[in-house]
Amino acid sequence: MPVVYVLLFCLWAGLVWVEFVFVVPVAVPVALVAATGAGIGRFAVVAWRTLTAVRLDGPSAVPRPAADAPDPVYPQYLLDQVWRDVRTLTLRTIPWCLAEARGAVTTLTARMLPLPQGLAVFPIWLGLCAGILLSALPLAVAAVAFAVVTVSVAAAGLVAWSACVLVLGTVERLWTAYRRILLACPHPGCYERLALPAYACPNCDARHFRLVPNRLGAFRHVCRCGARLPTTILLGRFRLSAYCPHCGRPLPGRIGRARVEPLPFVGGPAAGKTTLMFLAVRALRAGAAASGGRAEFVEARDAGAYADALAELDAGGRLAKTGPELPAATMLDVTLPAGHRILYLFDPAGELHTGATRVERLRYLDHGEALLFVIDPFALPELRPALSREERLLVEATATSEEDPADTLQRLLADLRSRADQGRHRRIAVVVTKADVLRRTSVGRDVEEDVRGWLEGVGLGNTIRTLDRTAGHVRYLASGLDTPSAALADLFGWAVGLPIDGPDRGPAESDAPGSIAPESGAAGAGAAEGRGAWRAPGRSERLVPLTYQLGRGVLLTALVVLGPTALLLLGLAGYARFR
Repeated sequence: MPVVYVLLFCLWAGLVWVEFVFVVPVAVPVALVAATGAGIGRFAVVAWRTLTAVRLDGPSAVPRPAADAPDPVYPQYLLDQVWRDVRTLTLRTIPWCLAEARGAVTTLTARMLPLPQGLAVFPIWLGLCAGILLSALPLAVAAVAFAVVTVSVAAAGLVAWSACVLVLGTVERLWTAYRRILLACPHPGCYERLALPAYACPNCDARHFRLVPNRLGAFRHVCRCGARLPTTILLGRFRLSAYCPHCGRPLPGRIGRARVEPLPFVGGPAAGKTTLMFLAVRALRAGAAASGGRAEFVEARDAGAYADALAELDAGGRLAKTGPELPAATMLDVTLPAGHRILYLFDPAGELHTGATRVERLRYLDHGEALLFVIDPFALPELRPALSREERLLVEATATSEEDPADTLQRLLADLRSRADQGRHRRIAVVVTKADVLRRTSVGRDVEEDVRGWLEGVGLGNTIRTLDRTAGHVRYLASGLDTPSAALADLFGWAVGLPIDGPDRGPAESDAPGSIAPESGAAGAGAAEGRGAWRAPGRSERLVPLTYQLGRGVLLTALVVLGPTALLLLGLAGYARFR
């Protein structure tokens, strides 16, 4: 019997030796290759499913921006979502590999090691388990290779994106500085100067308060509804509906592309500011049309008031007195060969200029670089005593102001001195109103020959010298109901910085029937340049943004193409190091 045991032991020892010499060297690499391939295959499958998903609730969920967020926009892919995708790839690959390795070892142990067969196949079991465990090394190298590729792609993309943000932002700032773009709110009680309007999404009407190249996107921001919105004026942002970020009320179309030019009419009660404004609008429209441009109302309300006022003036009537409330701007979108302007014409009640506290409420005075100082000649203290009895009767038939223009100006300048520029303006236009009546008096017969000299002669010398110190340039005009349209157009074009070169046209020719329809909002402003409102292609809210799909596609391509290359290079580097 001992001899039998010895023979059996020798047979077993020989079998084990053969397995260790001939089978284990094959089992280890087979198990190693199989386990490594399974791990990399798992990563490839997870990467394909994750990076080709188009729905928000895919393997790597894309959180939808909250509706009440300051900007309901998807963040730039490389700053946020890419790391969620990487986390998903990691969590769906590494735990799976560990679980499968543990399961494979457990299965091999249960099937191969039970006695007595376990004594015979123990080396094979050991080789297979060793191959599975050793696969952790190439899988770790593969993980490093894929991580290097991911970081490299993200870094390169972020560098390119940062360069785009910097270039786009710089170009817009230079462009707005060159064109001296001013943004301001035209609405009563606000009148705030704006750094950037709030823009409404054309699909869902969500407001976007930071629609500029930033961390939310360079060329486009993607709204929570899927609409892609331009981030700069040069890319078409002006074609979106804009709103004041302070009061929430609408702003004129094309704001940001054309300079807003506040043009306040300053004068005492019944000085003729409203009549002058409508005559000026008629002259501007006529001059713009004659120059090959156009001047259109932004709001239908202004167009209707303008049509009613012209009808009343042409019928020989008087315009109703302006109410005491804070004025809303009459907005006029002017396009000329010389440039573009959005005019805010402010026609406040004269009573708002009769007290320092009231003047302080007119915050639109802080923004502009031009104003119109309206003088009622019959309010001058030295004029009425010089009138004859017949001339006084003529003047009494005309509504006149009781406020001394010099007092109005001093009160205004006292408030403007709180500005950073001490109240200085580039241009001030001084308009003597009611010239058609003034010329019928002996004292005002020659007013149109030298308006400045005439004002000095009736006691406004100090006021004129104050204006000269306040403005870079001052121009004068005597205006009445019969003043030629070209004279008014020239003065008001100069005041807003748009020279109007057109033939002289009389007041009766200024507006043909049906020519005063407003251009409404962004659509009207865009139509003036042959471009309509911004239209965002329809896209389901359940789909990820196109930029995310593009980013994922680039990352997947890099992992497929560059991943194996990086893995090969790392393998060669390791082989050379330990050879």
